[in-house]
Amino acid sequence: MITVGFDIGTQSIKVVIINDNMIMARVQTFVGFDPVQALQNAVQQVLKAANIVQTDVASFTATGSSVESTLYNAAVVSMMSAIAKAGTFYFPNARTIIDVGAEEARAVKCDDRGVMVDFVVNERCAAGAGAFVEAMARALEVKIEDMGLLSLKAERASSINATCVIFGESDVVSLIHKQEPKSEIARAVYDAMADRVSSMIYRIGVNPEVVLVGGGAKDVGFVASLKRKLGVDVLIAEFPEYAGALGAALIGLAKCKVSKN
Repeated sequence: MITVGFDIGTQSIKVVIINDNMIMARVQTFVGFDPVQALQNAVQQVLKAANIVQTDVASFTATGSSVESTLYNAAVVSMMSAIAKAGTFYFPNARTIIDVGAEEARAVKCDDRGVMVDFVVNERCAAGAGAFVEAMARALEVKIEDMGLLSLKAERASSINATCVIFGESDVVSLIHKQEPKSEIARAVYDAMADRVSSMIYRIGVNPEVVLVGGGAKDVGFVASLKRKLGVDVLIAEFPEYAGALGAALIGLAKCKVSKN
């Protein structure tokens, strides 16, 4: 049975097609100024990549911060439910799923069926999300893709304010003027971000196994800082940025099987 899931974010759209529990294709595209058209294009691309047509699809399921752009009569599920399902798809023993994207961070506690039992969200605060690193990289005049490796060279971290991007950027500028090494400032950025995310996670408990998804999972600097803050190993899912879309497709599959029976 073929199902499609899409994660419609503020910056990008991710689409995943599965056939039962096998991933057939995945596509990511920028939202741009017309999210509806961007979604249509992404779905057509992923259908082509999977070598199927729309009528082959049993269901479309959407999640993400901009689900008002949903098409194809798609069902809508919460991002928390989607990442719980995706996290346990990759790691059956996962009980804490952390999702760090460009604009938001969230954590989910789930059961052995991949069903969410508790969650917490760092709503619209970039200090705990990828936008924080992006802003600090600009202040440091470092490419965003170089920040993670740069931070790993530091033996210690400077101290910066993690409560707000504006305050954090001001602290970074001050440290630059003090001629603090860029590597130590970069590590401070990730430590501050990890502080914010870990304090959120502690509200639902650190329940091993811990899985990290979202774009933040691809940043080695953030992963290293988060591991230090949590004091546990953090598992990284394959193609972590697609977790929301994959979880949506898996939930759609489960619903189709129930209705079929």
